[in-house]
Amino acid sequence: MKKVLITGASGGFGTEFAIQLEKKGYALLLHGRDKARLQLTLDALQHPERHRFMLADLSSRKETEDLIDSLAGSDLYGLVNNAGFGVWGSFAAKESVAQADVIRVDLLAPVMLAHAVLPCLIRNKGFMINVSSLAAETPLPYLATYAAVKAGMTAWSEAVRLEYQGEVKVVTLAPGPSPTGFRGVSGAPKGKGNMFSTTARKIVASSLETLDAGGGYCVPGWRHKLLWSIQKITPRFISLALMARYLKK
Repeated sequence: MKKVLITGASGGFGTEFAIQLEKKGYALLLHGRDKARLQLTLDALQHPERHRFMLADLSSRKETEDLIDSLAGSDLYGLVNNAGFGVWGSFAAKESVAQADVIRVDLLAPVMLAHAVLPCLIRNKGFMINVSSLAAETPLPYLATYAAVKAGMTAWSEAVRLEYQGEVKVVTLAPGPSPTGFRGVSGAPKGKGNMFSTTARKIVASSLETLDAGGGYCVPGWRHKLLWSIQKITPRFISLALMARYLKK
């Protein structure tokens, strides 16, 4: 049975990826930091005996390297780089450790994991899904580090997708607002972006449709496509002023 590693599988998109990929017949390596929350994901699956946990804190370089070492011999077919979080608030008001951890978890760890397993994915003609964000499309005051990191994720993922076209199918998933628990972790105010919100189920399903079509850049659902279009046509000086006013607590 083909194996797929899902990072950040303990909730949000990660749980939904687990549910939908299991239905496609994959054996899952479910990564997370919290075994109890990973168990909740496992309990939501139809065949828990097929899958196993992989515990690691991706903000720690050592634990990320230990996770990579533990993948030796796993013969992966797929990698879903889903783990990530943001820190909401003015940049100087948030401690530097948290800002650095956003970079480590959201960008450095995916790059390290992909670099380690890509030879295996190529050999198996497999796939990689990199969860970025529409936050990558414009600088976001009060989510400065998160937007910067997601811009890096999109640029890196799209470059790798073209480098390995025909060898590995790569999807760069760029969703907008979704009720995944991101707000609670980031400290974001309630209600921001609700008019564009799209369910995790639809977002993940859209990414898998893009995968089945051979990979590509995926903006899921009409609401997110509308938001993406607005971002593209709005001059940056205008969007920056609007977002600064909208995102301020």
